Amino acid sequence: MKNTILLPVFLLFSMVISAQVKKMPAYPLITHDPYFSVWSFTDDPAASTTRHWTGSEQSLTGWITVDKQIFRFMGEWRPDLKAIIEKRVADKEMPPVGVPKLNGITVTATRTIYKYTCGPVDLQVQFTSPLLLNNWTLLTRPVSYVSFTMQATDGKVHLAGVDFDVSTNLCVNKPDQEVKGVIYPGKQEELKMLKAGSVEQPVLQKKGDDLRIDWGYLYVATKEVLPVLSIDNGERSIAVLPDSITGKQMVLRTGLTPLRLKDRPFEQVIMLAYDDVYSVQYFGQNLPPVWRTEGRTIEKELAHAAADYKSVLKQCIAFDEEMYADAVKAGGEKYAQLCVAAYRQSIAAHKIVKDPKGELLFLSKENYSNGSINTVDVTYPSAPLYLLYNPDLLKGMLNGIFYYSESGKFAKPFAAHDLGTYPLANGQTYGEDMPVEESGNMLILTAAIAKTEGNANYARKHWKTLTTWVEYLEKEGFDPANQLCTDDFAGHLARNANLSVKAIVAIGCYAMLAEMMHDVPTSMKYRTTAINMAKKWMHMANDGDHYSLTFSDKNTWSQKYNLVWDRVLNLHLFPAEVSNKEIKYYLTRQNTFGLPLDSRKTYTKSDWIIWTATLTSDSTAFKALTDPLYTYLTETPTRVPLSDWHETTNGKQVGFQARSVVGGYFMRMLDKKWTRGK
Repeated sequence: MKNTILLPVFLLFSMVISAQVKKMPAYPLITHDPYFSVWSFTDDPAASTTRHWTGSEQSLTGWITVDKQIFRFMGEWRPDLKAIIEKRVADKEMPPVGVPKLNGITVTATRTIYKYTCGPVDLQVQFTSPLLLNNWTLLTRPVSYVSFTMQATDGKVHLAGVDFDVSTNLCVNKPDQEVKGVIYPGKQEELKMLKAGSVEQPVLQKKGDDLRIDWGYLYVATKEVLPVLSIDNGERSIAVLPDSITGKQMVLRTGLTPLRLKDRPFEQVIMLAYDDVYSVQYFGQNLPPVWRTEGRTIEKELAHAAADYKSVLKQCIAFDEEMYADAVKAGGEKYAQLCVAAYRQSIAAHKIVKDPKGELLFLSKENYSNGSINTVDVTYPSAPLYLLYNPDLLKGMLNGIFYYSESGKFAKPFAAHDLGTYPLANGQTYGEDMPVEESGNMLILTAAIAKTEGNANYARKHWKTLTTWVEYLEKEGFDPANQLCTDDFAGHLARNANLSVKAIVAIGCYAMLAEMMHDVPTSMKYRTTAINMAKKWMHMANDGDHYSLTFSDKNTWSQKYNLVWDRVLNLHLFPAEVSNKEIKYYLTRQNTFGLPLDSRKTYTKSDWIIWTATLTSDSTAFKALTDPLYTYLTETPTRVPLSDWHETTNGKQVGFQARSVVGGYFMRMLDKKWTRGK
């Protein structure tokens, strides 16, 4: 058992994890990109089949055999296996199937941990997707770990072994697609591997929202001693190299070596990986995942992942604890748990590639919204997470949009809405432009990059384009025409006061960038313009004890979440009285599950609530506005990956799920980082 890990070093099995998330609408298990993303939609992972974030079944099934008694701890039996077990029990070839007791769930930024009692043995199952934003190798490596830690609890010796099934549905769009599976040792002798992919391999042939990948290859691998590997198509299993098998809805099965347990915990580890070969199409060219462009192979990635497991886990634990502590300091325990819930989801809604010139692209998929790729008004709310931990990734969200304009492919005097429909980034496919919205977003985020880097070098590269956009905002941004904004689900809105705020702040951002570039006349010109607009805005939007939804409709209101950048970027365009008046008013408009987006409906956007709450320095007011989101997180009746659009009256999802925009939850942390010591 030389490769079985004894655990006195990490003490993971018995360690007490500082308060993290215990309840979520759905639980992240495997989270890497919009296609390689598996979740449990129930609190007890054995109560349902695990699923892709879209809801399609992508089954992970696990069971532990303790002294010949079986305890299923995850997923549901496939019918043929269930029938075999029932027959063996009926024939008294094995005792009745036991029921494991789920003792608790803990979700951290990078891990989801389940603890069970299975008769006389305790079992911990941990899913780790090491998405560390400051570790390029781990962030881009498409490998997740599933670890099983076992210990006898009665002082006696017990034989225990784990079996884990991975459905080949993870590598097809529809279950009726034919799959080929193979068992092989890989290039590293100690690594035992299973591989599966669709027979057809229609690389980048489909685009849209409710889709799964049906090209590339799924891998299950382990370094454990003498595991039993098999591929089951419901009729027969294979376990002899180099045989292969084709079928539909097959399973890749890993039977880990049974261990004799007594008073010490032992850990065994398997890995799940996906090689999509080509990830996206970018203006007609198929781009591989970034790790492939760096000369890394999937076999090497798995081998390195196996060799690095202890180090990776140590890094993940350290990051999880540090991130949580920082979030608590910024906004309290409940706020910290919202950040934990958002972390993996936001990152895994992107794909990392490089364009033909080697420039980084961090491309989002607008999950359960319309399936767009690299939507600017999805980048905008996502930004705080990446500004905190890796601003190069935010550049990777902006680079493609800059290229689209600067290449002449998008010739309008404002920024595009998107680059296409995932995974095809060949040009905007959304039916209508959002001129003020997207131009404002690009200017603000470019300024935010300059703020975090301490220089305007990135802005300098794109100054001509930024100038075109700010000139558009100067003419059209203050009193916007009847056009869409990021809250397009609410419909068109003319004279939108919050959209006007975005334009004013964006003009102020351009002035800030000009100042950083030592262009004083330009800076003074646009700063004066922005300040004068802000004064005019206060007059036109004034509605007594608050500011209105539009300039023309009084007795209305809306969250002015765009104001937050005036605060965090230290622009000083609007006086403090604006935010103070709005916060005081918002506190009178709350419902059980949060503050409505505006006076038209009772639904809300959770990312905007946190931005709105960040307008205040009063921690009591901040918590009053964000605590209802914790109520939503833990009590929503809609069991799907976190939705950012929900009803404030009953906590039900209205639309959207698994989107990257929850990266916006980190706005309070960003504010605290940038304004610390003021």
